[in-house]
Amino acid sequence: MAEPTAEQIRDNQIYRQMGLTDSEYERVVARLGRLPNYVETGLFGVLWSEHCSYKSSRRYLKQFPTSGPQVLQGPGENAGVVDIGDGIGIAFKMESHNHPSAIEPYQGAATGVGGILRDIFTMGARPIAFLNSLRFGSLEDAHTRYLFGNVVAGIGGYGNCVGIPTVGGEAVFDDVYRDNPLVNAMCVGVLPADKIVKGTASGVGNPVFVVGSRTGRDGIHGATFASAEDPHEKERSAVQVGDPFLGKLLMEACLELIETGAVVGIQDMGAAGLTSSSAEMASRAGGGIELFLDKVPVRENGMTPYEMMLSESQERMLVVMEKGKEQLAFDILAKWGLQIGEIGRVTDDGMLRLWFHGEQVAEVPVKLLVDDAPVYDRPVAAPQEAPAKHVPLPNADVNLKDALLGLLAHPSIADKRWIYRQYDTTVKAATRVGPGSDAAVVHVPGTDRAVALACDGNGRYVYLNPRKGGAIAVAEAARNIVCTGGTPLAITNCLNFGNPEKPEIMYQFAEATAGMSEACLALNTPVVSGNVSLYNESRGKDIFPTPVIGAVGVVEDERYVTPSSFLQTGSAVILVGPDDDALDGSLFWQQQAGQAAGDAPRFDLDEEVRVQRFVHTLIRKRLVRSAHDVSEGGLAVALAEMCIDGGMGLQVEVAEARDDANHRLGWLFSEAQSRVCLEVRAEDVERVLEEAKALGVPAAVLGVTGGFTLTVRDGRGTWLEVSVSELKDVYRKTLQEAMDRPVSQAG
Repeated sequence: MAEPTAEQIRDNQIYRQMGLTDSEYERVVARLGRLPNYVETGLFGVLWSEHCSYKSSRRYLKQFPTSGPQVLQGPGENAGVVDIGDGIGIAFKMESHNHPSAIEPYQGAATGVGGILRDIFTMGARPIAFLNSLRFGSLEDAHTRYLFGNVVAGIGGYGNCVGIPTVGGEAVFDDVYRDNPLVNAMCVGVLPADKIVKGTASGVGNPVFVVGSRTGRDGIHGATFASAEDPHEKERSAVQVGDPFLGKLLMEACLELIETGAVVGIQDMGAAGLTSSSAEMASRAGGGIELFLDKVPVRENGMTPYEMMLSESQERMLVVMEKGKEQLAFDILAKWGLQIGEIGRVTDDGMLRLWFHGEQVAEVPVKLLVDDAPVYDRPVAAPQEAPAKHVPLPNADVNLKDALLGLLAHPSIADKRWIYRQYDTTVKAATRVGPGSDAAVVHVPGTDRAVALACDGNGRYVYLNPRKGGAIAVAEAARNIVCTGGTPLAITNCLNFGNPEKPEIMYQFAEATAGMSEACLALNTPVVSGNVSLYNESRGKDIFPTPVIGAVGVVEDERYVTPSSFLQTGSAVILVGPDDDALDGSLFWQQQAGQAAGDAPRFDLDEEVRVQRFVHTLIRKRLVRSAHDVSEGGLAVALAEMCIDGGMGLQVEVAEARDDANHRLGWLFSEAQSRVCLEVRAEDVERVLEEAKALGVPAAVLGVTGGFTLTVRDGRGTWLEVSVSELKDVYRKTLQEAMDRPVSQAG
């Protein structure tokens, strides 16, 4: 079938099907001075999509701090890079694959892992770890179990095959994610600090290669699909198909090619495929690029230039080599059994020019495609009242033991080994702390150093108070790095939000990013890479606003690595941080009310900074045996987790005896921030308390480890007493029992 003419595209508004609005199409026509043809309209459709151009969010992203002495590469490249000392750089990035995973969960998740892997080795870094952050609906729903099970299988299937450990992450379950699960993948790699490779197409006349897999028709319009209001209305053909074994070969081939020193620039063909990789590489260099599409290795007959440019077939890279060194690329790719095609050259006229069998099929300015995409200042409107203003306070007359066991049985808190036992978490023997701790720790090969890695985010908090919730997401990620013995350096993020065309959603985005920025500045954790995923809406229902933070820190000496579970009986347990009994934003209140309730939890940024610095200092003085931050579920859950993983009990004596049921509930289940439970030697208690007082950090002794129960009492009597074995049984079985039930593909 013949492609529509430029006039037919205009008259029949075919450009709308290609992702452009009426005003955007008019903008293209005005800037070009003519009607774009079918291929050119497709190029603008994908590069001006929300997924590629960040047209609704860009103005807010500019507020993030992105520099610092530790930053070697900030946003704008395939991944960020930080300096951990000794001439070593750590490259890392997180990206979303939400919409594909909602339609084709196994391949959606697998290709998310493959895509973020390529972003890392594109920088010249050897990947050393994966993490992931997942959000799903209730596991009571059979379709959710189908999605969840296949997403986990897809993550494990790809990561295990490429031989890189999956060392950490998080999984949250809430009905608001039923139709829009979130699948955010993070990868971390190591490279010499002075050998960062950029994604630029520079050097007039330098040859351009496509390497890796052949190009097919899978994933066409994947970028515009991810910017659609309802992904369930889209075709499964927009979801890519991954090949992890080929991905492993491509990684090794590209790293070997980079090692020759003849690579000028290299970029993954991710969203928008050959279109984004070629145009973005030319834009970074301030030049142009010319491609001969009949030279692209394809795996299907009759592929058109439009299909080749928009295909998102996986395991492909675009490489610019030094002219005269082409044979290096051919030899190395042949050695690894991969496809290679010399498909173009770098120019200096600022144009993206496409040829097919001797005919020019597109010619558009690179700057117009990449740099002049529309930036929207969308309407922002705060809600007329707080979203949970009228939710009644929880009933104080509850059995505290049952309440604790109910929280431990909630899938968001319950043990996640059903997930991570499907991952290879220790391949290459560099994992020092794996899944299940506050943060993962991975040894950096060839050094005495390690990196601490964490993923965190709480959409419920951001929903209740976007600015405070955004700041908490950054603070908790950094706090988890500190608790594990690391020094936080920088963050990446995935900003998962609903429909930006709704003013209340843009209010959430504006406020959340402002809170994140404030926390990044205070904690000295600049944003070096990231991703925005909007239109997480189905059937008119938006997800919770969910910024997910991926944090990286350095552990200068592995003696500082600190576990999150009790190590010895007879230790003192100290709570560092504020005394607070408000239940705002807590999972306990949500369970009682059936919806998110109250404000976001108490959070003071200055207090957070002091607490993190204090804990960091204690660990470096070797005064801490174990540390665990207080987060979802509150203090009772944090202490229970330390008991379960440590295999020992804890006897807690609450200092203030009050005949107040609400106080007891709050003391146990408040999710007030900036709090850390420390296990210290009995003989070090006074020193720790004195140092806390000197720094103005609240600290109080909770109790002593030992016995077979978690017991909490005050001068009036026992609040709760539950055996560690019962805690463990409830905590460990929840996910397994849920996933043993039947699943359903029907949404």
